[in-house]
Amino acid sequence: MATTETRKAPINIRALPAQRNLIDKAAKALRKSRSDFMLEASCREAENVLLDQRLFLVSAEQYQAFEEALRAPVPEAVKTLLTSKAPWED
Repeated sequence: MATTETRKAPINIRALPAQRNLIDKAAKALRKSRSDFMLEASCREAENVLLDQRLFLVSAEQYQAFEEALRAPVPEAVKTLLTSKAPWED
């Protein structure tokens, strides 16, 4: 997220006092404002939700290409990579 842009879109929510206090405590621990803390946490969770989507809508052509890619032989370089130890495992 660009920090040079001016925030123009308001987001308003109501919270219980205990929720606000919890958020304030966490924001203070990270030396952030409540707004910065909430915006960063909300955006992070929004990205996780969107990345976790398991339904992909594709055309019949796209699905056929996907199926063909799954059936294609695995290149030797990929086999080597998948069977080699990670550098931290040595």
